[in-house]
Amino acid sequence: QVQLVESGGGLVQPGGSLRLSCAASGFTLDYYTIGWFRRAPGKEREGVSCINSSSGSINYVDSVKGRFTISRDNAKNTVYLQMSSLKPEDTAVYYCARTVVPCRPSSSIWPHNYAYWGQGTQVTVSS
Repeated sequence: QVQLVESGGGLVQPGGSLRLSCAASGFTLDYYTIGWFRRAPGKEREGVSCINSSSGSINYVDSVKGRFTISRDNAKNTVYLQMSSLKPEDTAVYYCARTVVPCRPSSSIWPHNYAYWGQGTQVTVSS
């Protein structure tokens, strides 16, 4: 059974950091692109970052460039999203998902390309 489970969310003050984890089971992570998405209250789901199976290609939405870092540990079947310099506008439920579509720099990260989503983890940035 394919499963993706996000963890690491929480409440953090502006300027703080969090590391999200996306643990995969039921399949081998090595062969898939993994994406991170978020949905803020009242807004559409937004692609935040993606990473290719070999970590050779990574992409970020402009609003998080320089603040977020995506990485993967295929041996642990886990993908991470290190979030720093967090802002209130980063508040959202964060999801990870997998796809066979390659992650390409400077290309939009489209949710409709992704199947098998996790349940999400809440990130709240507030003082």
